Amino acid sequence: MTMNKSELSGKTGASYNKDNTCDFSVWAPFADHVWLCLVHPVKQTVEMSRTDMGYWHIRVKDCIPGSRYLFKLDDRKPLPDPASVYQPLGVHGPSEVTDLEQYHWTDNKWQNIPLGKMIFYELHTGTFTEEGTFRGIIKRLDYLLDLGINTLQLMPVSQFPGIRNWGYDAVYPFAVQQSYGGPAELMKLVNICHQKEMAVFLDVVYNHLGPEGNYLAEYGPYFTDRYKTPWGKAINFDDSYSHGVRNFVIRNVRMWMKNFHIDGLRLDAIHAIYDFSARHIMQELAEQVKTINIETGRKHYLIAESALNDSRYINSPECGGYGLDAQWNDDFHHGIHAITTNECTGYYIDFASPAKLVKAFSNGYAYEGEYSEYRKRYFGNSSKANPGSQFLVFSQNHDQVGNRKFGERLSTLVSFEMLKVIAGAVFVSPFLPMLFMGEEYGETNPFLYFVNHNDEALNNLVRRGRQDEFRSFYPGDRKPTPDPADIKTFLKSKLVSEPLADDTSKKLFKYYKTLVALKKKHPVLNKADKKQIKVSQENKILSVERWNKESHIICWLNFGNTSDERCLPESFTGTTAGLLINSSDKLWHGPGYKVPLNITGNEYVKLNKESMLLYSTLNQ
Repeated sequence: MTMNKSELSGKTGASYNKDNTCDFSVWAPFADHVWLCLVHPVKQTVEMSRTDMGYWHIRVKDCIPGSRYLFKLDDRKPLPDPASVYQPLGVHGPSEVTDLEQYHWTDNKWQNIPLGKMIFYELHTGTFTEEGTFRGIIKRLDYLLDLGINTLQLMPVSQFPGIRNWGYDAVYPFAVQQSYGGPAELMKLVNICHQKEMAVFLDVVYNHLGPEGNYLAEYGPYFTDRYKTPWGKAINFDDSYSHGVRNFVIRNVRMWMKNFHIDGLRLDAIHAIYDFSARHIMQELAEQVKTINIETGRKHYLIAESALNDSRYINSPECGGYGLDAQWNDDFHHGIHAITTNECTGYYIDFASPAKLVKAFSNGYAYEGEYSEYRKRYFGNSSKANPGSQFLVFSQNHDQVGNRKFGERLSTLVSFEMLKVIAGAVFVSPFLPMLFMGEEYGETNPFLYFVNHNDEALNNLVRRGRQDEFRSFYPGDRKPTPDPADIKTFLKSKLVSEPLADDTSKKLFKYYKTLVALKKKHPVLNKADKKQIKVSQENKILSVERWNKESHIICWLNFGNTSDERCLPESFTGTTAGLLINSSDKLWHGPGYKVPLNITGNEYVKLNKESMLLYSTLNQ
């Protein structure tokens, strides 16, 4: 097999061929000479050939998977491959040739789950189980299936320094963290998930790279000084030589979806991706995914995390947008958090009024051009035309828990009864629901920020950075943050080994399981439709009506500490509504507050404090 220059241009990394040859390619536009340095099992140094657009290539015979290598540019020391798929000795060690075609997939009948039907579960591989590996996750898949989860949302798994990290300090976007099990174990996890009819999303970071083991700048202009991110230099998506950087990211997306069969990507903090070129990198990625869908015969998705409230990212190109499939909606979370905890520091100051939760609940963005007190400026644009299936909502996630000073989960901030009201709000919303690992049984262990840098100077920078970050949220609080570099911080963040060990956790789990089942099966709740919804608010009580031709639901969410009375709205005239959920029921470890199983007309029902009532014209 011989490749011409046009076929080689843009190729990166090590590509193993079945004839025991291996193609090595790297982008190094400023180098005069590039050598491939094989270091295991044989040692050999061979000069590479320049192709087009700053790429270098060489084909080596008798080079099998497991061979380790480095690249040497001019007279500099050899470095790992920036497109390495596996770093068995860590971020500073040699890269390893890996045959991504070797794994025997058995998911050829898998077609992915429609986005609007997904129930997401975010987890961190290192803390989800005692093992902290992909194998550990596999052992708990049946537990998640019993809960009703059909979509895993993995926090980043790309290679980072050390053996413990959230994943956002990764420095090899193509490599799978060796302490989690490496590429083969990730493939096995995805394959088994598909066998169990469960989709897998992966969190990827294209806005920055971590500091330790980050050698990309040694190879070329991967970064730019034109912009800055909170985590360091911005990725170069629109400056000189950005073609090589964009190609690097596009090939990364293609690898995850085609080689690892990942069903969708969560794009981290796209507000820190700066691109003023005529064709935004987000649009280019969306177009690539459409191509991948055609090539694979499967649907894949891109979901953004964005702090911009800018519907342009999820609008179609025909409407002037970039064409991403959906985004995380922090406004919904902030509204829930503010009304239940009464916290009003930091960005929660913008959500002191329950009216903001009402707007987020019924619309998507709570801020669509209004003045933001936190930002001291007008913020956001309209999300009215965007369907509910384009917004993923949650009451907790890794950021909103882990970026608290002490990593407290809601289970330690609000009452047990309030936890059930909050869960109800997520699942009766017209959006895509996501749980954060452990919330389904009331996990009380914190989820703290942790790192494992080998460089103590970096550990000190992280410590100071975390302390500074909390000033707006904890004014006057001088308590030190838990040390991110201390292994105890990591160990405290692991889930309990026996999650359903007591009656309270069992009943909360059953409550969540019931909500998930209703979200999947109820003719109104199973549609991410925000056109047929009406949300009103009185004090801390929200009334949520949703309907379609088949059914009509009314949900009262009492976030307050006083009881009240409610009757069916006029839209229920002439119908009988049956009870679906009373969160105060003893079945859910509640106080045993009784309500009628069926109500009609102007009949009043008592709404207990910190409770949820859900009625439907179809008693599913």
